[in-house]
Amino acid sequence: MGGVALGQSGRPDTTPAEPPAMLVADRVFVTPDRQLVAEGSVEAFQGETRLRAERITFDRKTGKLIIEGPIRIDQGDRFTVLADAAEMDRGLRDGLLRGARLVFDQQVQLAALQMVRVGGRYTQLYKTAVTSCHVCEDGRPPLWQIRARSVTHDQQERQLYFEGAQLRVLDVPVFYFPALRLPDPSLERATGFLIPTIRTTSQLKTGVRVPYFFRIGDHKDLTLTPYVSPKTRTLTMRYRQAFRRGRIELQGAFTRDDLLPTDKRGYFFGTGAFDLANRFKLSFDIKTASDNAYLVDYGLTDYDRLESEVELTRTTRNTAFRSAVIHYDSLLDGEDESLLPTLITDLSFEQRAHPRGLGGELQLGLDFLGHRRTSGLDILGRDVTRLTADAAWRRNWLFGPGLRADWEIGFSADRFEISDDSTYASSITRTTPRASLALRYPMTRGTEGGATQFLEPLIQIGWSDVSGPAAPIDESRFVEFDQGNLLSLSRFPSSDVREDGTALAVGVNWAHYAASGWRANATVGQVFRGLADPNFSTTSGLSGEASALLVAGQVVMNKGLSLTGRSLLDDSLHFNKVELRGNWSSPRTRISGSYLWLAIDPAEGRTADVSELWFDGSYRVGGNWTASANLRYDIADDSASRAGVGLVYQNECVTVDLSVNRRYTSSTSVEPSTDFGFTIALSGFAVESGTEKYRRSCGKS
Repeated sequence: MGGVALGQSGRPDTTPAEPPAMLVADRVFVTPDRQLVAEGSVEAFQGETRLRAERITFDRKTGKLIIEGPIRIDQGDRFTVLADAAEMDRGLRDGLLRGARLVFDQQVQLAALQMVRVGGRYTQLYKTAVTSCHVCEDGRPPLWQIRARSVTHDQQERQLYFEGAQLRVLDVPVFYFPALRLPDPSLERATGFLIPTIRTTSQLKTGVRVPYFFRIGDHKDLTLTPYVSPKTRTLTMRYRQAFRRGRIELQGAFTRDDLLPTDKRGYFFGTGAFDLANRFKLSFDIKTASDNAYLVDYGLTDYDRLESEVELTRTTRNTAFRSAVIHYDSLLDGEDESLLPTLITDLSFEQRAHPRGLGGELQLGLDFLGHRRTSGLDILGRDVTRLTADAAWRRNWLFGPGLRADWEIGFSADRFEISDDSTYASSITRTTPRASLALRYPMTRGTEGGATQFLEPLIQIGWSDVSGPAAPIDESRFVEFDQGNLLSLSRFPSSDVREDGTALAVGVNWAHYAASGWRANATVGQVFRGLADPNFSTTSGLSGEASALLVAGQVVMNKGLSLTGRSLLDDSLHFNKVELRGNWSSPRTRISGSYLWLAIDPAEGRTADVSELWFDGSYRVGGNWTASANLRYDIADDSASRAGVGLVYQNECVTVDLSVNRRYTSSTSVEPSTDFGFTIALSGFAVESGTEKYRRSCGKS
């Protein structure tokens, strides 16, 4: 094997202005007429450019390289040139290539009779065919291609300029473009059109969305999407900007349609997050819509309420601070927004310390929360402000072979200021000392088959003494009894109400880890009290002196199947709540589903049983086809609320997505509707590259 470095003069040069071209080959020699010839596994290097060929002849007088193929030129990891023969300069920057192909990301290829490289920046191709489809050697046309009289690739700007271009499907001309510009596939962000979408709904009829992307700079962009149908004229906007220490994203739409012809409709969503000095973080999430039905009519989201929040936080090893202002906007017809606490102010601070004399952990907390209703009606328009101070000391010990004891003692003081409610005093002060002791005894054992089993019985005795009049309950109207709060001193989600008296919680945790990879776990628990707490609703599972029996578990198989369930059983072993979730995935199938059953409970606003099933799944029918379906079914009402099916065809060069979705629910502002969606994307230019599993075969079939 031989090698040589060529400077600007053709001789070895120790200080060139640019890196010299390097030639490496099995055999290198100089002919009598002073030509350098390299043969056999020839490779040439110039900067990021790498060339491989069978034979290269370097003419010292002209500075030209005569290259015999097959030839491969790699420009970094962005694109590759393949050719039969070429004449190039010593820097591999300029030259003429015949029978050439330009390949981007090993997928999108431009085949031409002739290719010219100019200045190391421009590549000009003549009589060119462009496609990202797999091209068969038997002469069959690819699924799609762009034929052009000439194509110019600007390597610096990473753009492709077409002249006299035709889009062909199975070699049949479909569109003609006198001039066309496309970003090359290595460019992630470029100004231009994005994938158009055809959408048909029973309310808006057939329309088309054509997004146009503006690359404003390296750190910001704007996307404008006109949406036009016989029933609507809509302009959608999305603006994104990244800062050195944060980001924002703003999106919205302005609409004039025939659904509400006299109204100007639209929506606005804005999010942002910033890292400030001294570990502070500022974030905002703003949501608003012109009317209750807009988001559903235009297939955006399915919110019952829009939540807007501005938040400032700071978290260190021993402190946590949070302040937030939250606003709710109801989208439910028949719900009087003036009677809802739509404006909320939330402040909290927590400090922890580890006193050496006492051991354990000392926690100090301060919490302020205020909510306001716009109505001034008595009782229904109640406004409440709550200030809570809390102190707690926690410590744990280990005894003998593994018995763990967890001790907590604490004290909290709550101050309520109440207005527009004659059933309560204007000011209420409440104090709550508390203490608890929990014992756990975890045990493990191995089986002969290599599995590991875990068993942990647990028990907690807790006491609290609430002193002071009762306060209105606005924050803790919905209570969930689950594994997370089995050993809590108060299972209400907030401090506007607390558990009172003595309670005993017992339970057991179990887990099994098989050697083959599957695992299972379960929790069973119950709470006993000296006196029943009237603030717990019937279906919360915590009403009465003895709570419902909590049963929860999960099974995860090593072949993609997982099942999770949680239920509450009363003293007659009747279900109060049931929640089941399941997922299964395989190379061809993906299925997920949920089932929820809730009994009647007027305290939680349910006047009838709730029994609902959610299903979502997909199945890869063949190598290129994937079918999907989704369903939300109200079993108690024996009717579907949502249903949809989809079909996607994908190969290495195109993705076709067809979907049909039906919404059956209705209200005074929302009518049942059917939504048809249709999208075609050309891989390489519009979406992520296809994978080998979608690659078509060149066989007879």
